[in-house]
Amino acid sequence: MERLQQLRAELSALDGELLELVARRQQMVAEIGRVKSTAGRGTRDFGREKVVLQLARDTARRVGVDEDVGEELFRLLIRASLAAQEQDKLASFGGGSGKRALVIGGAGRMGRWFVRFLASQGYQVEICDPAAAPPGFRHYPDLAQAPLDQELILITAPVAATAEILLALAQRRPAGVIADIGSLKGPLREGFGALRRAGCRVASMHPLFGPDTELLSGRNLVLVDVGVPEATEVVRELFSSTMVDQVEMSPEAHDRAMAYVLGLSHAVNIAFFNALAESGEEASELARLSSPTFDAQLDVANQVARENPHLYFEIQSLNEHSPRALVALLNAVTQVAGRVLDRDEDGFVRLMEQGKRFLERRPDDRP
Repeated sequence: MERLQQLRAELSALDGELLELVARRQQMVAEIGRVKSTAGRGTRDFGREKVVLQLARDTARRVGVDEDVGEELFRLLIRASLAAQEQDKLASFGGGSGKRALVIGGAGRMGRWFVRFLASQGYQVEICDPAAAPPGFRHYPDLAQAPLDQELILITAPVAATAEILLALAQRRPAGVIADIGSLKGPLREGFGALRRAGCRVASMHPLFGPDTELLSGRNLVLVDVGVPEATEVVRELFSSTMVDQVEMSPEAHDRAMAYVLGLSHAVNIAFFNALAESGEEASELARLSSPTFDAQLDVANQVARENPHLYFEIQSLNEHSPRALVALLNAVTQVAGRVLDRDEDGFVRLMEQGKRFLERRPDDRP
């Protein structure tokens, strides 16, 4: 027992040394980030990351550590470093210094993300939400009490509520830029039009990331053209100091794509976990006998199951393009079932080969 205690003490000391080395590495990475920023270079260098990860695998193999463990460890370090650099760049950019922003729906999960994001850029953030706001921010329980004299008004409410808020704002004609983050744009057309006719500066975006996101590298932000380029540019500049990938789309193209990107993927997972729930099998038993493919699907389905069902119903029911995606899903499931029940191996193989050809067209430079 004495020897065991000694070994544990040595291991604890070694763990401390490892963390001290990580801290030193983070300090060095921060300095590299500042040098790159001064030189006008981007924060992320995929070529350099590839070199670092290969070095991690080579070194792990040399010292007798599993190569995958070495690579995964350095992926985590790279991610932490990028997050620190991004936050440092946001703070130094200070695009909102001296300006005020109102986040309507700022007590919600995504609203809180934008409250933090805008505050990190130097905005004085105020919140309009019936729910209690995070401490330290001026709070308006309803829109009627908000002065609407801020430079930026951001709506982070559900789609149906956002449609009503846009119309209410058009009545009051605020001078600041108005933007929404709605998952769908079709239901907001009337509000966008009312704001334009009122002479308001309105923009629209759709962040394709969730409220737990810390690093925007590899994430997508859709800028939706609603007819006021000046306002769209303001929104673009909000994210210019981040590593988010900005994509520009029309409202129609956006909603058509979201029928598949969101609607279809949600429907697949809802169908998957409900098929399991109605199978009569025990979740604990299936988990004990699971495979890598099943585990991966189950992890995604678990994330979907924990999301807001009312929001997910909005995404399905308010998108005029959803029926086409859902019918495609029904047809696809019917085809798979038909090939299996008919014992049509050739047809089954053709289905898989068709999917493989489609997936091979994805870009290979995805982070």
